[in-house]
Amino acid sequence: MARYTGAVCRLCRREQVKLFLKGEKCYTKCVLDNRPTPPGSAKPQRGKPSEFQIRLREKQKLRRMIGMTERPFSRIMAKASKSSGNAAVVLMQTLELRLDNIVRRAGFATSLSTARQFVQHGHVKVDGKTLDIPSYAVKVGQVVALSPKLKENVGLKLAQEFCEKKAPRPSYLEYDASKLSVKLVREPSRDETAFTVNDQLIVEYYSR
Repeated sequence: MARYTGAVCRLCRREQVKLFLKGEKCYTKCVLDNRPTPPGSAKPQRGKPSEFQIRLREKQKLRRMIGMTERPFSRIMAKASKSSGNAAVVLMQTLELRLDNIVRRAGFATSLSTARQFVQHGHVKVDGKTLDIPSYAVKVGQVVALSPKLKENVGLKLAQEFCEKKAPRPSYLEYDASKLSVKLVREPSRDETAFTVNDQLIVEYYSR
């Protein structure tokens, strides 16, 4: 599977906004504080961006936040466009309910890449069954649990502390500390999703 393996801070510099790809470090040691210009450029871009460029950058921003390549992302967008609901809302809910993102929002990891690693290494169970597919769509009523073997893991403890201080768990997740699990009690609303982008611009980009 193709994936980006370069420096993730370059992505934040390219989009000129924090994408929170490194978890807690994005709050304390953000490269944008010292290098606010795009990579390969000593000065900010001059002139007003075109309508196409505005929509492209918004799409790229979301795609990089979720850590997806163009092909699977466009498939999700196409499916959202064919749904009976609002395409923008359906897109954001679909991304929010991915297994790797639920693991992150549950406070088990500070970044999406760490959450994805937990899933791929078989440390996550859904309704008691081990799943190693980060893109799995968690459904209402399902319980996502972390392996008890990780209970004393230093990274997990730091992630839980970070969750309490900086990124509280959303109300659509019911947390059980004793079992290291969360239950999806309902679908998230648009305001509860973790991605701060203009979703309507993304829909317009693919509708052109």
